[in-house]
Amino acid sequence: MDVRAVLTHFTPALARVVASYERDRALRDELLQEVLMAILSSLPRLAHEDKLKPFVFRIAHNRCLSHVARRMRERAHEETLDDLAADTASHEQVLIEQERSERLLEAVRQLTLPYRQVMTLILEDMSYEEIAETLGITAANVGIRVNRAKQQLKGLLGHD
Repeated sequence: MDVRAVLTHFTPALARVVASYERDRALRDELLQEVLMAILSSLPRLAHEDKLKPFVFRIAHNRCLSHVARRMRERAHEETLDDLAADTASHEQVLIEQERSERLLEAVRQLTLPYRQVMTLILEDMSYEEIAETLGITAANVGIRVNRAKQQLKGLLGHD
């Protein structure tokens, strides 16, 4: 397997996936490099070359989720520091929102890959058409996956 060919082939699509997780250009470039390095180091573990595409996108998706989680923690920390000067009620609200975000992210991580992918992109405010283009599926399929993922999330989060 030619590593250079793999990277050349997948980099444009990976750049689009990364862009769906990070709006800041510098952080997006950094995340793309992190994804590419993770793929490079993981390629020797690929047992079946016919599974290359899902393998590459699973790595990218997992790295992007880790990035989002890290950024959420950083933002929560920054917000918590800003809120120390605020009254106790608003500080409690920030903590409640932070906990909800963490619970949602943890629940999204528990979804199977197809549902995790669409929900992560939905949470990034992407349209069904944009998600379809990113994942190489139809917009109708995105809608089906979103509905199924929402049902699973309701169960994971304890909502009826």
